Amino acid sequence: MDTAFEILAALSFCHLLNDMMQSLIPAIYPILKDNFQLDFTQIGLITFVLQLTGALFQPVVGFYTDKHPKAYILATGMGFTLLGMLVLSRAASFRMVLVATGLVGLGSSIFHPESSRMARAASGGRHGFAQSFFQVGGNFGSALGPLLAAFIVLRNGQSSIAWFSVAALVSMAFLFRVGTWYKASGAMHAARRAHKTRHDAVSQRQVAFAVLILLALLFSKFVYLASLGSYYTFYLIHRFGLSVQSAQIHLFVFLGAVAAGTIVGGPIAGRNEQRR
Repeated sequence: MDTAFEILAALSFCHLLNDMMQSLIPAIYPILKDNFQLDFTQIGLITFVLQLTGALFQPVVGFYTDKHPKAYILATGMGFTLLGMLVLSRAASFRMVLVATGLVGLGSSIFHPESSRMARAASGGRHGFAQSFFQVGGNFGSALGPLLAAFIVLRNGQSSIAWFSVAALVSMAFLFRVGTWYKASGAMHAARRAHKTRHDAVSQRQVAFAVLILLALLFSKFVYLASLGSYYTFYLIHRFGLSVQSAQIHLFVFLGAVAAGTIVGGPIAGRNEQRR
């Protein structure tokens, strides 16, 4: 089975756009703090809503799509992100900021489980390569968010966030075509059959233990990433007297290092998989 590079490239590009828009929210915390006179508790609440809808809701979506794969669910999810960007650009109160954040997070939760499945379907058996290629797009997008916030939102104000809805529209167009491929390739029906097939090579206890280990690793990773992403700019501003723009550039460097780690780690994981 050949790797569908065009599909992987489209998914990785859309992953970039999705995570760019999601990371834009923590990057503009200094702007939101000044515009709405927020305290750090309210900043933490925005982060909580973003993580709750953008991360913790993902298993719910994944559980549903395991049983009922949907070819065009990615484009639908990106529609929530588009709406969130528009609401955020016009938000006039803290409550509306939370609503916009929830919409962006919901779009991200819908995007990640099924897009990861589609990347695996397009891998041609090169699962390590496909997942790292797909993940790099998201990591680079996360790093790009603070940079765009520094040079676009900071200079043009909160209303300029609406410009990022164009990225959501572009992503929806790509994801619609990916959904058409997914439906026509037979991979969607294969995913449904795979869910119904029992795999007795590994016991349920072993599966549960492996999942718990992965959850612990992911939880520890995203706790410190969310913490740094939320408060790193404020720390740099107050501790070293940096401007908001300079602090956002430093956040870009930090998140860019995360992307670099994915680029290095992906091929290593792929080689280890091939050896097994």
